[in-house]
Amino acid sequence: MHAVVFPGQGSQTVGMAMDFVRGHAEARAAIDEADTAFGGGLRELLENGPASELARTEITQPAILAASIAIWRVVEPRLPRAPVLFAGHSLGEYAALVAAGGLPLGEAVRLVRRRGALMQEAVPEGEGAMAAVLGLDPAVVTRICAEVDGVVAPANFNSPVQTVIAGRRAAVSLACDRMSAAGAKRVVALDVSAPFHCELMAPAMEKLTPELEAARFTDLRVPVVSNVDAQPYTAAAVARARLREQVCAPVRWVDCVQRLVASGAKLELEVGPGKVLSGLAAKIDRTLGRANVEKLEDLDAALGRAAEACA
Repeated sequence: MHAVVFPGQGSQTVGMAMDFVRGHAEARAAIDEADTAFGGGLRELLENGPASELARTEITQPAILAASIAIWRVVEPRLPRAPVLFAGHSLGEYAALVAAGGLPLGEAVRLVRRRGALMQEAVPEGEGAMAAVLGLDPAVVTRICAEVDGVVAPANFNSPVQTVIAGRRAAVSLACDRMSAAGAKRVVALDVSAPFHCELMAPAMEKLTPELEAARFTDLRVPVVSNVDAQPYTAAAVARARLREQVCAPVRWVDCVQRLVASGAKLELEVGPGKVLSGLAAKIDRTLGRANVEKLEDLDAALGRAAEACA
């Protein structure tokens, strides 16, 4: 059996999914659908950039979503069977919901564009920060954050050796110093526009809530694993609630991948730009096979791995 996962923000590149668009009608149709929901111009940005524009949060999120689903539309009918589970990292959970039949692509594009704008607006530029802590136990990272005055907390539990923290700039800086003193191998400040997945995103969560309530969710054909608690869900009402909570809650990616394994998945198939999730899976559980489809040239090998996992 296999599970399919979708990447989050930071995986974007100019030209992503364009080889699929040029070669497959189903990918072109997905990009056209996303472009219409976006209001025009999204395909041009995907194809030609510039990278600086593609890096704007309210552009990045619909762009990665559109590229991931364009690739998925080519992959899906060629798989030997349906995935046992879907999951996605932060933004990627929206792609997972589209793939699972719980949310139309156009609705998802509109939601994530609004989500990106609200997250950007929630904290004035320069007031927030994020940093990746490498080589320190996640429990130690959590404890140090709790001991620091001010707003700082884990935002992404990405692997047993990588935790991202977020919060007010001064509190994040102090926490980083303490992480280094506690034995972290590296502490890397991230070039991000806002401190995602922490309590500072509460204004964005509240403003996104009515948008989620108005969107056309339906029950899922295949369960999606929530970033918030790593539990699979299929109900439309739960999807809405989890996406709301996800704005402020940390991404529990280690637990999500462990859930895939516990559900019987032998292969994690990453669909979309980049290979970040495949790299994280290698650090979380080496028994889990990994494959990714980012380029058209990846397709045959990934389908072969999926067939082996389903045999």
